[in-house]
Amino acid sequence: MGNLNGKIALVTGGGRGIGRAISIALANEGATVAINYKRDRESAEETMRLILDGGGTATIHQGSNDIPQENVNLINDVIATHKKLDIVVVNGGVASRGRSVVDTEAEELWNLVATHALGPHQLCRAFLPHMRQQGGGHVVFISSVATSGMAANGAPYNMGKAAMEALAYTLAKEEEPHNIHVNIVAPGLVETDMGVRLARAITGRKEMDDLRSMDANSPFGRVCQPEDIANAVLFFCSPQASYVTGQRLQVNGGGNSLRVGQ
Repeated sequence: MGNLNGKIALVTGGGRGIGRAISIALANEGATVAINYKRDRESAEETMRLILDGGGTATIHQGSNDIPQENVNLINDVIATHKKLDIVVVNGGVASRGRSVVDTEAEELWNLVATHALGPHQLCRAFLPHMRQQGGGHVVFISSVATSGMAANGAPYNMGKAAMEALAYTLAKEEEPHNIHVNIVAPGLVETDMGVRLARAITGRKEMDDLRSMDANSPFGRVCQPEDIANAVLFFCSPQASYVTGQRLQVNGGGNSLRVGQ
């Protein structure tokens, strides 16, 4: 018996990278996973297939997290399909281009803040009434250690994730009376497609395409894997975290920033 048997979990951006690992981990613990995707339906279908092949249950749901009405439509679709919603993992994200403030175009700033903070705000507004009505639930935001260091040449990403964390901390206080736990997982650099793009932006090494080349200089001799982040999410959604809310867990091997080997 898994810790999450009978639970319905929505993972935004759940078809790729960290989102895929989270979706699979939740399914392995017995949850039925609603996998959200924005454009990459093929990856979402592949994640669903991996879950089904492993004996789990999953569905896929399209919706752009940065468009308010699509958040409403997404939640309506999930509720219509599964009748309830116990867990929401706010995961979808995009990386900065690695430019200074003076060189950053307004379009990039608006896009990142909308994706990481404004959209999640509207997503929460859509699902929280359902979660309240059923008597509780778990919300986990996937942020970043970027908010601890606020490194140069990443203002849109730093600002978006910082605003996301402000939302999470506020919700933790608002929703505690409704038995809804709200927590944050803050990864360091993770081996995903987005992680490669982020490493390129940080280092200026446009040719970088394999983060495993950084294993020797990483904590514990390896770059963080998506499954490491998924395990932290599982803890926050488990019975073992029944008295935990409003917390931020960094998963970066004890490092203190997003700096990577030069």
